Amino acid sequence: MKNTPFDLAGKVAVVTGSSRGIGRASAELLAKLGAKVVISSRKADACKEVADGIVKAGGDAIVIPCNISRKAEVEALIAGATKHYGKVDILVCNAAVNPYYGPLLDIADEAFDKIMGSNVKSNVWLCAEAIPQMAERGVGSVVIISSIGGLRGSTVIGAYGISKAADFALCRSLAGEWGPKGVRVNCIAPGLVKTDFARALWEDEARLKQRCAHTPLRRIGEPEEIAGAVAYLASNASTFMTGQTIVIDGGVTTAAV
Repeated sequence: MKNTPFDLAGKVAVVTGSSRGIGRASAELLAKLGAKVVISSRKADACKEVADGIVKAGGDAIVIPCNISRKAEVEALIAGATKHYGKVDILVCNAAVNPYYGPLLDIADEAFDKIMGSNVKSNVWLCAEAIPQMAERGVGSVVIISSIGGLRGSTVIGAYGISKAADFALCRSLAGEWGPKGVRVNCIAPGLVKTDFARALWEDEARLKQRCAHTPLRRIGEPEEIAGAVAYLASNASTFMTGQTIVIDGGVTTAAV
């Protein structure tokens, strides 16, 4: 990949929620393209497995555990990454939660606050720690993993959709604020992807069959199919792109039902 705009040699990436799913696939691809990667999620042992795999393949990765709902841990994540590698060039805000599945008006306050705190406020915290140092160098890229749940209504994950719609707005505002300093902020909105996180949606055979029937590609996605867009947004291939959302959903949001 050297001498291509996708070459990430010399770059440092922090990827939250990178012990599995989209976060793991993204971290592994960024490392393969030359980036030094910080693997992070709540469980250090799960992160170590990913980091060890990257190192074994010839890459450079370290583990810094972080519960994104705790501000002190978010601050320690970016500070630790900066201390070890000297900087953070790429921030991938991937970690998210969805503790509630059911009618929106039945959600408990605690669950609603947890969703908004982990899926929106934590991204503000992460950006507040990482973006200023990017701006000092005049270059940097933030990628927020949102969801098509922020584009469409849902009868079972409505609060999650609200949080993901908020991420679109967060992205646009930060792009406007920090673009003059050379920092880009973009979103990715995946459709249904085969991850542990979305298991409740794709393990339901009837629901999965219906979803596939209404998806032009007639299937759900794999984590690796989102990682390519993360690499694009992190790299010099996308240097004129900011404030945008890339939808990767097999065409489901474009299809007539």
